[in-house]
Amino acid sequence: MMIETVRIDEQGREQLIRLKRHTGIETWNVLCRWALCVSLAEPTKPPARQFKGEPAVEIAWRVFGGVYHETYLALVKQRCLQDGLDLDPATVHEQFRLHLHRGLGYLASDRNVRSIGGLAHKLDEIIKPAAA
Repeated sequence: MMIETVRIDEQGREQLIRLKRHTGIETWNVLCRWALCVSLAEPTKPPARQFKGEPAVEIAWRVFGGVYHETYLALVKQRCLQDGLDLDPATVHEQFRLHLHRGLGYLASDRNVRSIGGLAHKLDEIIKPAAA
């Protein structure tokens, strides 16, 4: 396993609180899964950024991914290959964290994600072009 702990910075924590309030989804790991998938669906690489200080939230990898933790890891590895990156543990972990935080930003800033229905609609928008 390449990722043991999911670390979320203070900005990500605030975005999770906002998403929880708007969608009614109680568990942060579920919101984080959606955020990861939203970012992975974006064709561009997430911007590099430095994470400063201690993480505001930590989630065990197996809690984050649940029974599909291996699938999420495979998706991140596939994206690393797609982006021409190495599959060493440090790179995979960094890319996971960048995608997670970008996805949280996308969902939290989208004015249409103000309910669980709005979240579902957002995901439907992402899936339809990919399926075409």
